[in-house]
This record gives sequence, C-alpha cells and structure tokens, in this order.
Amino acid sequence: MNKSPASEPRQRVLLVTGLLGAGKSTALKVLEDLGWETIDNFPIRLLGRLIDSPDGAGSEVRAPLAIGFDSRTRGFDPNQVIERVKRLVQRPGIELTTLFLDCSGQELERRYNETRRRHPLAQDMPAASGIAAEREMMEPLRRWADMVISTTDFTSNDLQQAIRERFGQDAPQATVVTITSFGFSRGMPPIADLVFDMRFLDNPHWDPVLRPLTGQDEAVGEHIRKDPAFAEAFERIRDLLLLLLPRYAAQGKAYVNIAFGCTGGRHRSVYTAERMAAALREGGYAPSVFHRNLTSRAADLVEGKH
Repeated sequence: MNKSPASEPRQRVLLVTGLLGAGKSTALKVLEDLGWETIDNFPIRLLGRLIDSPDGAGSEVRAPLAIGFDSRTRGFDPNQVIERVKRLVQRPGIELTTLFLDCSGQELERRYNETRRRHPLAQDMPAASGIAAEREMMEPLRRWADMVISTTDFTSNDLQQAIRERFGQDAPQATVVTITSFGFSRGMPPIADLVFDMRFLDNPHWDPVLRPLTGQDEAVGEHIRKDPAFAEAFERIRDLLLLLLPRYAAQGKAYVNIAFGCTGGRHRSVYTAERMAAALREGGYAPSVFHRNLTSRAADLVEGKH
C-alpha cells in the first residue's frame, strides 16, 4: 500500500542568514553538533535542485538540513531569495524555516575592530559604511524571516545556547541544567532563566587575607557559611530549584540556566554556585558550572560597598 504524501515524513530545511559578523558560522556549527546536515555559502538559486537530488527530500534519509547564506553568496538578491523560498514552501514534503541573525551596528563595528577584519561591503570605507549598506540590503529578509535572533548582547556561548534551545529538542532528553556565577558590576548574563542575587551576604573582598582568593577556596567558603543568613537562604533556593526543575521538564524545556550573582563575581556567587551544583547532583541532576568572572581582577572600584 502506497503512503499518501501527507503521511510521509517531511524534510526539515532551515535557512540561516543575517548580517555579517552576527554569528551565522557559530549557529551552523551548533546545528551540525545537533545532528543537522549543514552547508554554508550555498547559492540559493540551486536550493530546489539540492532538495530534489537523490539525497534530498525524496530519500529515506531525512536528516534536517541547515543552509547558510549571506550578502557575499554568489547571485545574492534578497527579493529573489524570498520568491524562491515561497515556491518551495508550497511543496508538501518540505518544512522550511528561515532564521535571521541580527546585531546592532555598534557591536558589529566592535567585532570587526577586534578581529581586524575588513567588512566585505566597506571596500576602503569605514566598517560602519559597509554595515549600514548591508543592513539596508538585508532588511527585506529580516522582515520576512520566521525567526530573528539579535546577538548584540550575546557572547559566542550565549548564541550556542540559544540555538540549542530552539533546534535541539527533536529527541526527548533530560533537562540540561547550567549554573553560572557572575558579577553584577561586570554586567548581567544575557541568557538566564533564574537569577539569584547573593550580595546580601557578607563580602569576603573586604578581608585582606581572603581578597586574592575565590569562592573555590575553603577559607572563603568558611567565611560565607558563617554569615547567619547563608544557610537558610541556600536551603530555600535549593528547595525552590528542586520544585521548579521537574515542572520545567514537564513543559518540554530542554535547557535551564541558573545564575548566581554578587558584586565582582569572584567570591559569594562562585561559592554558592558550586554548593548548589553539588546539591542538585544529590537531587538527581547533572548541572554544568560556569564561572564567568572567576579570573577577573579583584578591585575596590568594582566591589564598591557591597
């Protein structure tokens, strides 16, 4: 008995585009790690042929396909891309989505200055000129895209996490828990589901002996444990997390990011993050721990009065 077209599995196709420097290569690498077949700088005019090839939508192997392209791709024309994709979307065997990676001009300038790379559209002009020209060129695709992710405030790790959250849920899996320590004075983490402020605890920074140490040192841990507020606060936060994590999992949330902050991100937040990770392991979870500001220099100007 022949299967009807509606009953056959659909080929997932993700078009990944956006502004140069916004993170397309990073996104494609993560998708590849998630089991997607990835192709970068692919001429979109050949997309139909690719899908119609023996290994395309008509084959038994239906790995999701991610295709990257941008303003440098040969024959690139945003309006033609949109028209081609509109025709492909009508095919019953294809599930096609477009992801656009955006970023502020100021941040893109900073990235180009940091890498000392010339913007491809700038020629002998400042990078800002090329960025502005590209933004105008890409605007039709940005307006039309199914998903837009702004990477302005993202580190590379933040973007990787965002891609995993959106595209790594095809197979059932346990919730991935990440615990981060950070310093408020050095900026909030852009990706955090739950943030706990530990600045109510006595600050080890003001003890000259403890200042050069971190929350991973026992002397600092002993100092924090002596604070009358620590034990009760820690237990309440632990119990809250053990209550919430199963409910997140029941809702299909694949990643939960928990952040503990203090002023400089070297003492109180680090110690609490390490202790909480141990407590969650006892509760059956396997959290990974990331200390964002652990190696930052201890400074009175940063610590202030907190």
